[in-house]
Amino acid sequence: MGLFIGITIILLWGTSLGLNFSYEVVWTHPMTYVRLLIQMHLFTGLFITAHDAMHGTVAPGRHKVNLWIGRLCTFLFIFNPYKRLLRKHHAHHRHVATDRDPDFHRGNERFLPWFLAFVREYITWPQIVLAAIAYNVMTIWVAETNAILYWVIPSVLSMLQLFYFGTFLPHRGTHAPDNHHHARSQPKNHLWAFLSCYFFGYHYTHHDQPGTPWWRLWRVV
Repeated sequence: MGLFIGITIILLWGTSLGLNFSYEVVWTHPMTYVRLLIQMHLFTGLFITAHDAMHGTVAPGRHKVNLWIGRLCTFLFIFNPYKRLLRKHHAHHRHVATDRDPDFHRGNERFLPWFLAFVREYITWPQIVLAAIAYNVMTIWVAETNAILYWVIPSVLSMLQLFYFGTFLPHRGTHAPDNHHHARSQPKNHLWAFLSCYFFGYHYTHHDQPGTPWWRLWRVV
């Protein structure tokens, strides 16, 4: 099931992107913005699928399948290096809310400073160069407006979405002494939890049961 869901998200992302590249952008039409939000959500789905691959839950017991699905998803998510993300994500789980946690703030937990620190931690110069090359090649065949509206902007918004619901809200502030995950979950609302970040807002549950794939998190909250 995990592999089927992962492949479905990849195919939906690619199909949606292809269709969005073919539309003429009409700024006064509401579907222009609906399509942007859908593309953003599918970008987030790519990363969440890669995240599940990091925990071995896309294809349980099949290391190479998890590896290649993870690599593909992070590559499609603006050329992120999978091995680097894998190392940092497991460091986050092992050292949550400490100086050894790559996701944690460095003494300033306001949104913007923390987000900028997060970006510096994860965005690499080779990734930026590859994105610039891809954009310039893309715009040989795709209208520049469409490339910006449905590839550049959704990827940036998705990064904000992942940070806000998957790092900022769960890990900010103080936590109870017995909360060894230093995490909290958003209020239980399965529809909003899916729309906001593929149930990743149930973040305490994820840290407590990292072997539970995103599409089962709502069952164990």
